[in-house]
Amino acid sequence: DGVVLDGELCAWHAGRFAFGQLIRSARARERDDVQVAYVAFDLLALPGHDIRGRPLRERWDLLAALLADVHPLLQLVMATNDRAEAMSWREALAPTGVEGLVAKGLDTTYRPQTRGSWLKVRDTDTVDAEVVAYTGTPRRPRALIVQLADGTEALTSPQLDARQAREVAEATAHRTHPPHDHPEHGLVHPTDPLPAEVLRDPGRTPYVRFVRLRGD
Repeated sequence: DGVVLDGELCAWHAGRFAFGQLIRSARARERDDVQVAYVAFDLLALPGHDIRGRPLRERWDLLAALLADVHPLLQLVMATNDRAEAMSWREALAPTGVEGLVAKGLDTTYRPQTRGSWLKVRDTDTVDAEVVAYTGTPRRPRALIVQLADGTEALTSPQLDARQAREVAEATAHRTHPPHDHPEHGLVHPTDPLPAEVLRDPGRTPYVRFVRLRGD
């Protein structure tokens, strides 16, 4: 009690990170042998002590000691201060779905909602979006209608592959509303918003490519 971590819940399936699996039920994940673990990035508090004002190097040492002998369901994120090693990790882990690296200064404090001292090195220029509807059928979604940060809506292209369609079908199973005719896309199935990542294609505006559902 009293320990506060910063981290992310991650799902692992078939040799890849599969964040869309986090939306599924625990029973469904267990059936398909999906492994879930919490990966800790930082330590913000110890019992009775707020340590966000301490430099990262101190917080990291405390975090490493705290998680030295814990259950595999709670893991310490991979980290190094060697640039060459970090870049080799980036290349080696890309096939598993790792999107890139985050670089942090060792002397920086933890400032809530402020990431100015962090540098993200991403392998793809994805953007956040919300799935608000889909075409096809509830059992086999074909394409997604997503709302982008600027409020515009776009239809994803190409069509969802079998794995993506299955994930979307399971995630929207209890969120879908009665279908209606869309002026541009025909019959669509509205759904409660689902966070997702998409890759924008400036050559085919307003079309975007669906990357994955997010677990948040």
